[in-house]
Amino acid sequence: MTAMATNLVQLKLEREFDTMDTDNDGYLDWSDYQQLIDRYTSVFQAGKDDPRSGQVQAYFQMYWMELIRHAQPSTERLTKEQFVQANRLAIIDTSRLNMVEAGAHVTFDCMDADGDNEISKNEYETFLRKVMKVSQPDAIEAFHKLDLDGDGAISRQEFIRATREYFYSNDPDAAGSLFFGHV
Repeated sequence: MTAMATNLVQLKLEREFDTMDTDNDGYLDWSDYQQLIDRYTSVFQAGKDDPRSGQVQAYFQMYWMELIRHAQPSTERLTKEQFVQANRLAIIDTSRLNMVEAGAHVTFDCMDADGDNEISKNEYETFLRKVMKVSQPDAIEAFHKLDLDGDGAISRQEFIRATREYFYSNDPDAAGSLFFGHV
């Protein structure tokens, strides 16, 4: 096993940190997550009365609190190292919230703007480009890997499987490892 494969989850989390650190100050704080929430609700047109808006808000508040609980920072912000370590601890600690499963469902529900219980290529591209601010061409190619049955859409089961692979798999070719493009 190569060093990259051994540390692939770390590399994925570090890239997530870099994407989330919108002001490039080397820290994540609640304002970074609030900006993410705002992008979700704006991009997928989930108004204040839309249940998806409340679900996204509630999930990311719980997720943030779990990161803070596991990182135990001296302030309400996280360095990249703290973020990676807190995520590694939070994804295995399901005593309060199963972050991986909950996040997959909330993200899927928000992305599924037309409510057909599947993610189209357009919905996935919108998520990557406008919510996660990923512009890598290979990230779009990941859609076809996530669509395991080749029907032209990502089902909830395929999305949840990919989310699990993103957080747990050190296989660089696993569909979930390609969620946001090649690492």
